[in-house]
Amino acid sequence: MSRPNIRGFFDEATFTITYLVSDPETKKAAIVDPVLDYEPGGGIADSRSVEVVLKIARDEGLTVEWVLETHAHADHLSAAPIIKAATGAKVGIGEHILEVQNAFRPVFLADDIAPEGFDFDRLFRDGERFRVGELEVEVLYTPGHTPACVSYKIGDAVFVGDTIFMPDYGTARADFPGGDARALYRSIRRLLTLPAETRLFMCHDYKAPGRDFYRWETTVAEERAKNVQIRDGVSEEEFVAERQKRDKALAAPLLLLPSIQVNIRAGRFPPPGPDGARRLLVPLKFKGAAEPRG
Repeated sequence: MSRPNIRGFFDEATFTITYLVSDPETKKAAIVDPVLDYEPGGGIADSRSVEVVLKIARDEGLTVEWVLETHAHADHLSAAPIIKAATGAKVGIGEHILEVQNAFRPVFLADDIAPEGFDFDRLFRDGERFRVGELEVEVLYTPGHTPACVSYKIGDAVFVGDTIFMPDYGTARADFPGGDARALYRSIRRLLTLPAETRLFMCHDYKAPGRDFYRWETTVAEERAKNVQIRDGVSEEEFVAERQKRDKALAAPLLLLPSIQVNIRAGRFPPPGPDGARRLLVPLKFKGAAEPRG
């Protein structure tokens, strides 16, 4: 089985790993889940992190052909447009992103999003295969965290997005719109039927209790033996009950609102207003005495 070169870039602000994946023979490459730096207090977007990835790609003589998004992230903004502008790379995501766009288009008044998903260059089907150089990429539909999640199997490695985390941390939440703990269980079990030595690369790491360093690579064998929520022997009913219980206690991600409205546009910000400024919307909810009276 082919073995890609993989470099992970950890963004501690969002606990996200961006991956630069390349074919050692042809120097063709893909970037998986790229992070755009965003400071919510000041509304400041910055490309410094993705520029590091692009510089290393240039220094190593790599040709970046793809930006591969595992889903429309709710905890960081995508830097896909910056990579596309710098390299000409195509931006791909699973075809079920259309469901997520349809759900959030009215929430964010995002009429600029075409119903066909044209912000993305490619909408992948489950089981679809394509190449990065001589490396074969297989798209695996792995819903549950969101209805549009996919994982990318590239050679002996799988980039699992937010389906599963390191064995000592467990799995992703399943309480976002369209999320489903039962679907998540089945998606993870699908991943864990791959050969035991298959390398799994996480999209996030939060340092589980008792671990004082970040880690984002594991194997199918390690997950099956040690994952605290979904190791071998944990039934679907047990997992769903525990996942739903945990999800009820979780707060919304800090960057939920800016992330979703940017990421359903493939990393594009909303169009500028009459004054030329771009603005993100913050839909409001009211509780108690905060409820407007008129």
